Amino acid sequence: MSASAVVSHSSPTSETSFCSNQKTTSSSSLSRYESQKRRDWNTFGQYLKNHKPPLVLSRCSGAHILEFLRYLDQFGKTKVHVISCPFFGNPNPPAPCPCPLRQAWGSLDALVGRLRAAYEENGGKQEMNPFGARAVRLYLREVRDTQSKARGIGYEKKKRKKPKKVVMEEFHNNNNNNNNGVEEDVGVNGNGGLFMAVGSSSSGGRSSMIFSLPVFN
Repeated sequence: MSASAVVSHSSPTSETSFCSNQKTTSSSSLSRYESQKRRDWNTFGQYLKNHKPPLVLSRCSGAHILEFLRYLDQFGKTKVHVISCPFFGNPNPPAPCPCPLRQAWGSLDALVGRLRAAYEENGGKQEMNPFGARAVRLYLREVRDTQSKARGIGYEKKKRKKPKKVVMEEFHNNNNNNNNGVEEDVGVNGNGGLFMAVGSSSSGGRSSMIFSLPVFN
């Protein structure tokens, strides 16, 4: 299928807004995500309509989604170096090169996520969702790995650090220590560290000492 026979609108101004010149009516109350999802869904509908032969949504498969994603590469603005390019794997190439422009993996991944949600919001069944097909997931993984090597950029997701569970406890020894006029408090300081405050009262006044406590992960 030729790309010229698919969508007749002009080239977009951004990768994630490839349908920016398409007429859509979106409420000002919609979030940015919802507005973008609506535009993407309308563009995909136009793609199916202009397909040769035309496609209906119920007959759309994972293979058609791959065809759609490859079609979008003509609107890409991300330089993907080929293996023979001297800048292959260089995240900051010092000069221009004739390597092709493609849709960035992050843009495609976000696009598929929006269209996957829009498909089900428009009556599609989750188990029949072509945007969730295994072939689509494998294609996105291949694009990610290929672009990571070609551009010298890692796409590994950052692992979220689990917050340290610090138990904040305040206690008073009402049995023996109170008889001796000794009070102990445990708390957390501004830096997240534990401390113990020990105070004693006597006829000569009150004195206190603060000790830092180690925190074990």
